[in-house]
Amino acid sequence: MSRTTTPPRRTRGAALAAFALVAAAAGTATALDAPAGAAAAGCTVDYRIQTAWNGGFSANVNVTNTGDAISSWKLEWSFAGDQKVTQGWNSTITQSGTAVAAANVAWNGALASGASASFGFNASATGSNAVPAVFKLNGVTCNAPGGGGPTDPPTDPPTDPPTDPPAGAKVDNPYANAGVYVNPEWSAKAAAEPGGSKVSNQPTGVWLDRIAAIEGVGAGMGLRDHLDEALRQAAGRPFVVQLVIYNLPGRDCAALASNGELGPTEIGRYQSEYIDPIAAILADSKYAGLRIVTTVEIDSLPNLVTNVTPRPTVTPQCDVMKANGNYIKGVGYALNHLGAIPNVYNYVDAGHHGWIGWDDNFNASAQVFKQAATAEGSTVDKVHGFIVNTANYGALKENNFTINDNIAGKSVRESKWVDWNRYVDEQSFAQAFRQELVGVGFPSGIGMLIDTSRNGWGGSARPGGPGPQTSVDTYVDGGRYDRRIHLGNWCNQSGAGLGERPKAAPAAGIDAYVWMKPPGESDGASKEIPNNQGKGFDRMCDPTYTGNPRNNNNMSGALPNAPLSGDWFSAQFQELLKNANPAL
Repeated sequence: MSRTTTPPRRTRGAALAAFALVAAAAGTATALDAPAGAAAAGCTVDYRIQTAWNGGFSANVNVTNTGDAISSWKLEWSFAGDQKVTQGWNSTITQSGTAVAAANVAWNGALASGASASFGFNASATGSNAVPAVFKLNGVTCNAPGGGGPTDPPTDPPTDPPTDPPAGAKVDNPYANAGVYVNPEWSAKAAAEPGGSKVSNQPTGVWLDRIAAIEGVGAGMGLRDHLDEALRQAAGRPFVVQLVIYNLPGRDCAALASNGELGPTEIGRYQSEYIDPIAAILADSKYAGLRIVTTVEIDSLPNLVTNVTPRPTVTPQCDVMKANGNYIKGVGYALNHLGAIPNVYNYVDAGHHGWIGWDDNFNASAQVFKQAATAEGSTVDKVHGFIVNTANYGALKENNFTINDNIAGKSVRESKWVDWNRYVDEQSFAQAFRQELVGVGFPSGIGMLIDTSRNGWGGSARPGGPGPQTSVDTYVDGGRYDRRIHLGNWCNQSGAGLGERPKAAPAAGIDAYVWMKPPGESDGASKEIPNNQGKGFDRMCDPTYTGNPRNNNNMSGALPNAPLSGDWFSAQFQELLKNANPAL
């Protein structure tokens, strides 16, 4: 964490307040303020036309409850002209003639006294487009005398929104009280799927997986396009943009499907053609008000522990990357240059519990992460935290058994599924690994992110309770939510579902649950597909593959007919919707 001055260390108690993380679909985001004391019935509304064009406009509405706490809300108003709402987000909008009603969606209905919610919409309009004169929240007229009317000049909103700290300082948790960017490209794909509109307003990571992605591939959005759109969605409020930095030389040496464009020795290109241009854009003062979360180099550093000589899972390409040091150099360079930007928050990828949760991987991985964090001029203070389970499927919390259970005289650790791992789920692993990282020298205030985009494991196959206690295997297999054939299976897993929705500060030491992997984007092709992106064919993505030592020679568990990694995989998206937990 680069700072012009050294602020106090970040601290976290055993219990953390849970802040709501509110996503913006195409125009607005807001944070839920801390509850205030109960007040007389009342509300204020800030209605703003964000953009207008010939025949239409986009508006943002912020409603603040100044009365007693409510569990659901409906805001009503009437247009003065011929305005017709054509699309909305963060609320359910209905219109009859000129009368409009916007009701809360499932995740933003509860408003404490003093709390706010935001939503937005696009509408058609010809002629005049006056701001509505009267708003009612649950039947109560808003902006009563003394409260400021909706036609007041939009220079002073009814409540002061939270503000970011001065340049050079960082907040403890970038997600707290902040909106989070919804990628309109992903959102459009999700919304086009049957049932996809239920999640298309969720924030996901923007993957910069090749040099061309910086400027935009084909007609797609580039990095500046995303940041400009984030500024529009932020509407002046604290706002997070999530970027995935993912283009190391010899990338992901143990998985062909996610190999990249740079060869093992092209560290110079990585630095000058990839990291330097990204850093130059992020350092633009135009974006200084954004909280830019960078998740740094997925699925690379742990390979230097688990897939090198003399491990039985050795992969020759990983031996090469350990010998040439370019994973260490690349991550160190990225952390140093991105971390020098005051509003950038670096989170380093830390694998998942099914990768480094074993005793011989746990501390060794933490040591490798520190080596990278102190390479190429970087320091551990340029690491704000770590992310686990990125693009993976490990259950967030296994509630039907614990690592300490004993069945029929055997520890759960002796079961075939757990296989002597110290952890059974991602949250317990993340919290424990955070302590290990602090122990090897990282700041005591580092936070963890958990990717919950595809680890819900709901649907009809989800166990309702513990398994039979006839043996440790029946107990674990009968009760585990994670229905993969083996923990080592990682590609387009059959039976997976959407997990917990993005949420800030959900547990001690956890900065947020995030959807860093955009649901519906493939992990890799089921068969060889020629391409110019350096992406190979990995048999772990082939549903007929019978395995290798890394998955104990089990079937891959992959879905059939998958496209290249990163391409849209409709069949998988539909299965993720069906098996979501919490259910949609």
